[in-house]
Amino acid sequence: MIKKAILPVAGLGTRFLPASKSIPKEMVTVVDRPAIEYVVKEAVAAGIKQIILVTHSSKASIENYFDRNFELETTLEKKNKIELLNAIQHIVPSDVSIVSVRQPQPLGLGHAVLCAKDIVGDDDFAVLLPDVLVKEKHATDSSNDLSHMIERFRQTHAAQIMVEAVPEDLVDQYGIVDVTTTPEIGQSVKMTGIVEKPAIGAAPSNLSVIGRYILPARIMQILQTTPKGAGNEIQLTDAIAALQQEATVEAFRMQGQTFDCGSKLGYLKAVLHYGVEHATLGQDFKALIQELNL
Repeated sequence: MIKKAILPVAGLGTRFLPASKSIPKEMVTVVDRPAIEYVVKEAVAAGIKQIILVTHSSKASIENYFDRNFELETTLEKKNKIELLNAIQHIVPSDVSIVSVRQPQPLGLGHAVLCAKDIVGDDDFAVLLPDVLVKEKHATDSSNDLSHMIERFRQTHAAQIMVEAVPEDLVDQYGIVDVTTTPEIGQSVKMTGIVEKPAIGAAPSNLSVIGRYILPARIMQILQTTPKGAGNEIQLTDAIAALQQEATVEAFRMQGQTFDCGSKLGYLKAVLHYGVEHATLGQDFKALIQELNL
């Protein structure tokens, strides 16, 4: 089973400037917690037991967030603020470990994944891009899209790439997969390739890659010999294309909803959606939106 997940967090977050000048974009809050916590909780809900942060020297606050803060915990305990104390002590379950490794140079997503090679070892693993939040369609779902991908991988041993349908007039903004047939929601089909930002009218489908992958350990060996591609960087998509020459890769069509929190508008959209469903703030937040009458 897949028990390890790589989260590449070394990027500079230029799309989120000026906020990301001094705050990692992953630490910008969506309602009352940083965006990266939602991604970590998504992984944990799918059965992941080890989170591997591929980070940068300027991102220490991410590591600190998932670490214990003895002074703060002691203060909250003395002031009898037990609810807050529990909130910061149980960000992740006790049986989940969070480790980090540095990406010394910004050489692309493929290189970031490769930086975790020694920690992953011979295990198959997941990759979750923390820019994207994946919200389940129904809050009561007992399993999420990532867990369905993991189960499909267990059954078929085929790498899984999560995709979602996008409007036909927006395909030129995404990586679009080429598939043998359009999958039903919640299902996987064989993938024959990925086209990066194809011209409108020339795209092989309207299914975009959204930053969730289940990959075999073999991909690490492939990444070691993958030459630099677009942007003079080692691209994960190039390694996946090489993997397709020797093994099946499938596109999994997600059921939930995505929010691109790397962009300012996507972030605002996430705040609205997560805000109205917040356990304690939701009703008041809905009322506030109604008062604005925009």
